[in-house]
Amino acid sequence: MGDTTQVSSSVDIPLVDLECLSLEKLGEVCKEWGIFRLVNHGIPPSLLSKLEEHVKRVLSLSFESKQALLTNPLSYFWGTPLLTPTGDALRGALNINWLEGINVPLCHLQQFESGDPKLHDFRHYLEEYGRHLSRIATTLFEAMVKNLNLGPKQSESSLDESTGFIRVYRYPSGSLADETWGMMEHTDSSVLSIVNQDQVGGLEFLKDNEWLLVNPISGTLVVNIGDMLQAISDDQYMSVKHRVRTNKLAERFSICYFVFPAKGSVICSSKYKPFTYTDFQQQVQHDTKTLGYKVGLQRFKLNAAV
Repeated sequence: MGDTTQVSSSVDIPLVDLECLSLEKLGEVCKEWGIFRLVNHGIPPSLLSKLEEHVKRVLSLSFESKQALLTNPLSYFWGTPLLTPTGDALRGALNINWLEGINVPLCHLQQFESGDPKLHDFRHYLEEYGRHLSRIATTLFEAMVKNLNLGPKQSESSLDESTGFIRVYRYPSGSLADETWGMMEHTDSSVLSIVNQDQVGGLEFLKDNEWLLVNPISGTLVVNIGDMLQAISDDQYMSVKHRVRTNKLAERFSICYFVFPAKGSVICSSKYKPFTYTDFQQQVQHDTKTLGYKVGLQRFKLNAAV
């Protein structure tokens, strides 16, 4: 899965301005890179700083406190980013990831109640942040739909705001940083993923068979194409492989947003057999339990041997 001691080259990934969104540039970036930096996204800096502050505060609690306080519909997990639909960690992966996190299904977040004032504020900031990310994802996807010339029916069911969820991650520092990955190489199963990483950095992606480091820039977001958008686009937009490198001296935090197709909507593509996201999710979980890793879209490729 890659040498953790090998240094990756840093790169300036393409910049996309949400205020002055160019369809042509967005299309080129999605085809050639599958990942880009988003500026002028409209999220108040004060909200970003408050949310980041609360993420660090909550994840700094003891292991027992996190298990006790982060209750349904939230869930606390560690060792793997692969979760079941109920938010529990999916066991069976061959590789352990050096991370812990909180899964936040946004459509159920209002149900979360806690007597702890810190968690009440945490929920408030998550809700506000989720509204912004839903707006951003919808705006980007609508522009992508125009570039891909998708029909109205397909575009309406290909991204559903109610499926959106946030995951906050903590990657501990320490001596194991040279021996393990914070998150192993993978592609996201989403339509779009939107990442807010702190200044420690560590996010790497694969381009032209070379691993490249995404430098953190305060106030910007990193957007990457997921598996569902790759299928929807007939492989015009490619789901980018990425991983997270841990840091020996500093712990790393990131806040990630993922959004998916409408439940039950069938993804029809000239490259893949018709399938729903539920079909895909079940196959990923089956492969992870039996093989130890995700096979992904290759399972649904027409005339492909797996």
